[in-house]
Formats: sequence, structure tokens, C-alpha cells
Amino acid sequence: MMPAMVRLDRIYTKTGDEGTTGLGDGTRVAKHHPRVAAYGTVDELSSMLGLALAHELSMPYRGYLLEIQNDLFDVGGDLCVPGAPGKEAKDAKKPRLRLTPAYTKRLEEIIDDENAALEPLKSFILPGGTQRSAWLHVARNVCRRAERHVTELMEMPGEKALVNPEVLRYLNRLSDLLFVLARVQNDQGRGDVLWKPGARQG
Repeated sequence: MMPAMVRLDRIYTKTGDEGTTGLGDGTRVAKHHPRVAAYGTVDELSSMLGLALAHELSMPYRGYLLEIQNDLFDVGGDLCVPGAPGKEAKDAKKPRLRLTPAYTKRLEEIIDDENAALEPLKSFILPGGTQRSAWLHVARNVCRRAERHVTELMEMPGEKALVNPEVLRYLNRLSDLLFVLARVQNDQGRGDVLWKPGARQG
């Protein structure tokens, strides 16, 4: 069953003026709550991918990022509604939007396809090269931060059982994919900027 289409008629509600926000189940929490930090960072990640898309990515990479942006709204929706995965309230009017293993499997398929054509890594690389690659490296770092927020949330008393573990798997794999795609945008890795350990030491 597909979730109902979202309709946003009002841009401001004033309900957050006191420093709280509403989760998807109606619970109100502080705007700095780790759950809010987690899905807020996922939203930031999607914006970073938007910047990468604005730098004229060609297909199929443009298509990959558009798919991932859509996934990230699903990730945010999953995080926004606390609850044990697979368990719905008896009076629920519609099923919760939850990530499934298929989301991560799709990322792994792209990683395997794209990584096969890359120059073998002989050193750590520095973020940079083309603008497209640089933005993907920034997105990768934001993805890692989102992952850290999710693990922080899962360490809170009572929260681990209310977080879908597929969210953490997805973000972990997505950061790997963004690393691979950043290398692709540097001429399949041939334009990567290599780390030179101790270069300043002479």
C-alpha cells in the first residue's frame, strides 16, 4: 500500500516557536533531539546532492542522485515516526513508511558496477578535483554525520528498538557509493588528488 500523498497548504504554523517540533506520530520533542538531528541531517544531505546535480551531471549519475534524493525523503520519513519496524498500531489508518533491504541492495548494485571501472586506489585521496567530485565528497561527509546522529539516537535509553536498522545500513552504504561516484567524476579516478603522507616534512 502506497502512503498517502502529502499536501502542504501552510508554510508556517508557529507551533515550533517555543523550540519544539512534532514527530510523525504527534509526539513533541526539542528541536535539538537526536532524532530530529538525524532526519534533519538527512535533509541536509539531500540538499548537498541537489548542489551536485546543479553541476550538470550526466546520465546515469544524474539518475542515481535523483533516485537517492527520493530515498532520502523515505529515510527521513522513517526516522520521523518512532516505532519498532514491522509493528503497526492496531488503529493505524495507513502503514508507516519503512526502509527495506531493497534500498541498500540497489546502492550495492551501483557500487559494484561503478567501482569495477575505477583506477585502483594506491593512497587515500583528498576531496577535490572537479567541482562535481568535490560536491559529492561534501555529500559523503554529511552522510557520515547523519549516520553518526542515527547511532547516537540508538544509544539513547529505549530508542534502539524504535529505529529501523535498515536506515543505518542504507546510510553506511550510501557514503560508500558517494565516495565511488566522487572518484568517477574525477575521470574514473585518474584525476583524484592523492594524499602524500608527511609531504611537508621534506
